[in-house]
Amino acid sequence: MIEENEIKEQSLKDVAQKMIIAARTAPKGKGADTFVFKIAERKDIEILSKKINEMGEKYDAPGFLRDAQNILNSSIMILAGTTIKPMGLKKCGMCGFKDCAQKDEHKNIPCVFNIGDLGIAIGSAVSVAMDHRIDNRIMYSVGQAALEMGILGKDVKIAYAIPLSATSKNPFFDRK
Repeated sequence: MIEENEIKEQSLKDVAQKMIIAARTAPKGKGADTFVFKIAERKDIEILSKKINEMGEKYDAPGFLRDAQNILNSSIMILAGTTIKPMGLKKCGMCGFKDCAQKDEHKNIPCVFNIGDLGIAIGSAVSVAMDHRIDNRIMYSVGQAALEMGILGKDVKIAYAIPLSATSKNPFFDRK
């Protein structure tokens, strides 16, 4: 007989891989692919938790302290980020600049398409988790830690994380 605990970790990893494929294939503005995805396993999550805790203390951010503990309820987590790359549009201005050429003079100001596309990709990813009844939550705080640590690469400027769980109750909601 196969025990539940024997399949849980592999099932979480399999779903995480499917989530990344769903995110990668999500629609993108002008088809521009600016994404970076990684799967963090238990040891990586513990390292991220320590960094988030440090950031929570440094910035007096209770939500970070809460999330640092909360992600320890996960053995698999997806990190999702995007670089900043304007689409080269002559008429847009949604970033606050006249056009992409003017925005490109300000390298660290996000292009709204990069942000929107990442949101769509993350939505596609979490829909896969939902389809497989895997508990999850999109977390900004973990993304901030991943950025500070450079986990997704120096060119990634916006990041989120999605911890996964398969327990009797979703540990990422109803938090203090």
